[in-house]
Amino acid sequence: MPPRRSVAGGSRMMRAGPEPFVHPALFYGDDDEYLAGTVPFLLEGLAAAEPVAVAAPVPRLDLIRAGLGTAAEAVHFVDMSTAGRNPGRIIPSVLRRFADPRSGGRVRIIGEPIWAGRTAVEYPACVQHEALINAAFAGRDATILCPYDARRLPGEVLADARATHPVVIAGGVGSESAAYDPDGVLARWNEPLRHPPGAATASFDAETLPVTRDFALRQAGERGAGHARLQDLALIVAELTTNSVVHAGGTGTLRLWAESEQIVCEVEDAGLLTDPLAGRRPARPDQLGGRGLLLVNHLSDLVRVHAGDGGTTIRSYVSRT
Repeated sequence: MPPRRSVAGGSRMMRAGPEPFVHPALFYGDDDEYLAGTVPFLLEGLAAAEPVAVAAPVPRLDLIRAGLGTAAEAVHFVDMSTAGRNPGRIIPSVLRRFADPRSGGRVRIIGEPIWAGRTAVEYPACVQHEALINAAFAGRDATILCPYDARRLPGEVLADARATHPVVIAGGVGSESAAYDPDGVLARWNEPLRHPPGAATASFDAETLPVTRDFALRQAGERGAGHARLQDLALIVAELTTNSVVHAGGTGTLRLWAESEQIVCEVEDAGLLTDPLAGRRPARPDQLGGRGLLLVNHLSDLVRVHAGDGGTTIRSYVSRT
């Protein structure tokens, strides 16, 4: 049985051990439990002069604002349902965008990337994001508290939360998670991506990159993609196919199809993607290259990745309009 500690004096409980980065999950059953687990956490940070941020869906932001009262003016709020719609951009565009300019001391963030409205297609990317936070912030002086709606989320989601967070707070009590295994979670959710038999398909190499891009845009337009989304797709296709040519043996296969209200574009090649944080690190100001997957995450509504011994598949979802 892992040791249990009272949440009172929360940051002391969550900072136990030598690792300065702390990543607890908060299981809440109703609005009162949500406020009890979040508002004192934020007020404690403000009292310690720590930069404080909340990234959550709008109803949760409104609840926290009301609970904080005038103290809300000192908190940075982000609508996670927009900024984090693609879980692949939460680390660079939400968490590190707030934390990196404030590296002089501890930062304190509430991040709620998984809520009851997330789809089954999005969920694997959400779990991978939660597992990767631990590597992305290792050694950083930061606390990222992740709330989970224990009333509405399935038991399997809460089990994954115990595997991606070293500490779990439930019923007002925090305990070390005996199930903590972020690497195991990444391996388990590294699922092969199945494409429909009717997908438009094109093989490409260095000489056919422009033709392949035009092929993708024509197919997307025929499936209802609007002008603005076609511009995004042009960049996504260019980045993914160029990566295959430059880094993965010079060839690849592009597939495109429509799925519900989205256009899905994937690129498969023989390359081995060994860095699970690729595309999730903010670009340095002096960085000359290596921005391709970061740009794909920025432009896409969802990105799914499967990396195996036989190669890598990267799939981008964008809305038609």
